[in-house]
Amino acid sequence: MARFQDEDLFQSSTMTFGEHLEELRVCLIRATAGLLVAVLLGFLVAQPVVHLIEQPLRRALGNYYTERSIETFDAWQPRVAGGPALPYSREEIIDAVEGHGMSFELREVHADRLARVLGDSTPMAIPPPKKTVDDMASSTGGAGVGQGSPFHIDALVPLLLWQPLSKDARVSITTLSAQEAFGIYVKAALLVGVVLSSPWMLYQLWTFVAAGLYPHEKRWVRIFLPISVGLFLAGVSLAFFFVFDFVLDYLLQFNEWLGLDPDPRISEWLGFVLILPIGFGLGFQLPLVMLFLERLGIVDVATYASQWRIAVIVIFVVSAVLTPADPYSLLFLAIPLCFLYFGGLGICRWFPRSLEKR
Repeated sequence: MARFQDEDLFQSSTMTFGEHLEELRVCLIRATAGLLVAVLLGFLVAQPVVHLIEQPLRRALGNYYTERSIETFDAWQPRVAGGPALPYSREEIIDAVEGHGMSFELREVHADRLARVLGDSTPMAIPPPKKTVDDMASSTGGAGVGQGSPFHIDALVPLLLWQPLSKDARVSITTLSAQEAFGIYVKAALLVGVVLSSPWMLYQLWTFVAAGLYPHEKRWVRIFLPISVGLFLAGVSLAFFFVFDFVLDYLLQFNEWLGLDPDPRISEWLGFVLILPIGFGLGFQLPLVMLFLERLGIVDVATYASQWRIAVIVIFVVSAVLTPADPYSLLFLAIPLCFLYFGGLGICRWFPRSLEKR
């Protein structure tokens, strides 16, 4: 018996709207359960993860204050012409700072007073200027050392106080409350849980998508699922291992330009760490989203090709929303997304939607 032309070949496989909602509810419950299990595992490794998350910030602060130390050395000028210079050469400073990981703070002291405190009768540098008649007249000859004498500012000599850069208080990352450390621990466990459970959650998402497809279309889910997981992990890795250093260097240089010394808090930095990698991971799903919209018939390949300029503008706007207020993170997200957009366009052309090729 001949089949009518308008008869649905897969009518038995269609789902009602209520069945779609039930499938969505089941997928969300499974994804949430997987996330909770991953977060519980994250609590076991949260402490080393916190130290791992600190490394980009500590490294950026170390580079910042290393450059500041060398700039401080170069900018030093004696208070008087022919006055005492710094007790180290520039080569020694660079070797200590860059080769041995040391930092210093530049202070000034009276050499004769310091020698007296150290029990050395030989002054460490030039003695203070001779007192005038008025200066000697103002001296009362009290028991205290120098009591009644004026403060000789021109007699100050430079002194460098050294310490390992890792022990420098300016490089340490602070908390401002007792309970903030616990919040950091929980956020680190949440970050680990999101990364560990991302393949499972993406699998549940694609399971929901597959429930609304015909049997002959579901095979694409098995192909695109590993691609989706790979793109998400690639976005997270790009943000954590590459983008953070550029963003931090830019922000710290901006602090220096404004004449402000940074005093970062670990909770604020951790919030930054949570937002940026996840934003990159979700943004890298763009080619698969494009293919999905094309398969649903919402957008066709010709529209993708003709409206690419508008798409680039939208990508930059979305990147500005998903990233902090700095140009580096925006560009590092927007530029790969532009390439991924054209990659998605190529995938849509590679897997045409026409019924004949299906």
